[in-house]
Amino acid sequence: MTGFSLFPQARLRRLIAAGAGVLLVLLGAGLTMPGSAVAAVPSTTDLAYYDVTSPSTGTGGLAADLAQRGYDVLEGPLTTAVPILATEADAQRLRHRGLTVRYAGPLYQPVPESFVAAADTYYGGYHTAAGHEVHNQSVATAHPDLAVLRTIGQSWLKTQSRGGHDVQALCITKIVSGDCALTTTGSKPKFTLMAQMHARELSTGELAYKWIDYLVNNYGTNTAVTNLMNTTELWVIPIANPDGVDIVSSNSTRPVSQRKNAHDNGCSGTGLGVDLNRNSSYHWDVNQGTKCSETYPGTGAASEPETQGIQGFLSKIYRDTKPSADFSPATTATTGTFLTLHSYAALDIYPYGWTNALAPNNTDLKAIATAMAKSNKYDVVHGDGGLNYFAPGATDDWIYGTLGVPGYTIEVGPNASGCSGFFPAYSCMTSFWNLNLPAFMTLATAAARPYPTGS
Repeated sequence: MTGFSLFPQARLRRLIAAGAGVLLVLLGAGLTMPGSAVAAVPSTTDLAYYDVTSPSTGTGGLAADLAQRGYDVLEGPLTTAVPILATEADAQRLRHRGLTVRYAGPLYQPVPESFVAAADTYYGGYHTAAGHEVHNQSVATAHPDLAVLRTIGQSWLKTQSRGGHDVQALCITKIVSGDCALTTTGSKPKFTLMAQMHARELSTGELAYKWIDYLVNNYGTNTAVTNLMNTTELWVIPIANPDGVDIVSSNSTRPVSQRKNAHDNGCSGTGLGVDLNRNSSYHWDVNQGTKCSETYPGTGAASEPETQGIQGFLSKIYRDTKPSADFSPATTATTGTFLTLHSYAALDIYPYGWTNALAPNNTDLKAIATAMAKSNKYDVVHGDGGLNYFAPGATDDWIYGTLGVPGYTIEVGPNASGCSGFFPAYSCMTSFWNLNLPAFMTLATAAARPYPTGS
């Protein structure tokens, strides 16, 4: 770990897919985000967004250097600057190295001092891990004909008998005999939506919560939802990293910027834990980060109980239709689709993420991502997104590379507006939901026949 405070190493998914797109503007009633023209002087200890440029190094090389030095490099297209999440003290260190560092905006949106979080919520309305668990159980209890709640694994703290949580999944469908069993022999294709693997990405868990309610509340009245639930098992893992979410939500007005799980590793602050999206058993890479870095992949492939539970669950419900070789295609008989939600970069990402080489089912994989983008208007990318950074050990690559099931990531954006950042105001959820609901429906509908061309 370097001497930089709080945030050693780079952010998730496309470390160098970080960019000056994080030029965030002032929006609405007092919303201040990265990239604002306001040059307020931040606290020396508070985390904030900054844009970094070098007089001698391009943005790609600069992003790699900053990540190696322990800075939290953010996502988005690298155009004119490298966005980072850091303290003013960190920014001053960079200025002393001859770099230009511009304050771009605060990490937090204002929450009124009078705000009192409702039960199981924080930061204006986001749900805690316990809040999601209460919601999951209430849905399963209220709709026994439409929903089944499963425990699919345990969090790290729970395996240590130190509190923690079960990792839960809801199966939502019009239930007939044989549905929602943990088996590959069911008659319905499966779609799984997974959220908040990175605990600080607040919008993702909330989108999962809304997706659950949308399905059960619209069955029988909305034709598209009714047809989908009659024909498809819709699985939801609302919180893949519940211990991390506990850390994040421990401050109800200034969430803790915890990305990883809660695995003790001798690191302080948010250096604690393992990046679950670098921990899968597919192309796991020891070089993704040191133990205190944001992208630390763990001591070995699938070392974490959360990863083990999620991979074990997905292996139970999806049929394996792909040879083990990376570039052998899955068959046209494949059914099922998978989506993991992250934030923030406004991207629809399809396999592979560990290499720029085209996946063997590239035509069909890209076609689905392109169809999703028609609604959320995000960029469609694969590999390093054209920006020289890969994500070995990610879950979406694991499910495609191992089982042949099309695995996608939506990076819930935007990366350049008042609703950007890890901690957008809760009011931003309306626009996120309206943009991404049709994308969810598109991917869920594709589960019946994701590879129509076989190419």
